[in-house]
Amino acid sequence: MSIHTRRVGPSTAAIAANVLAVLADVAAAIIGLWIVMYLLDANRANDLVTFLHDASRWLAGWSHDLFTFDEEWARVVCGYGLAAVVYLLIGNLLATRLRRL
Repeated sequence: MSIHTRRVGPSTAAIAANVLAVLADVAAAIIGLWIVMYLLDANRANDLVTFLHDASRWLAGWSHDLFTFDEEWARVVCGYGLAAVVYLLIGNLLATRLRRL
């Protein structure tokens, strides 16, 4: 009679799901920080503010000029905010689906 040992630990799908969820959360956090920095009129000459702006513009390239409100702050909040919400929803939804595999 042989004894079978079972390896206990997260599956590859679970690890991939965690990585996907973290990447989606980080992307949304970067965009969210840029929105806050913009609303607080942060110094654009600061390296952190410049990094957040550049990264957010790249991440939200598809949505940052999607809306045409008269007020610039509304365009920033809605355009970049939409991208952050999409990253959160789609990234975490896909991660949940991967965990079920």
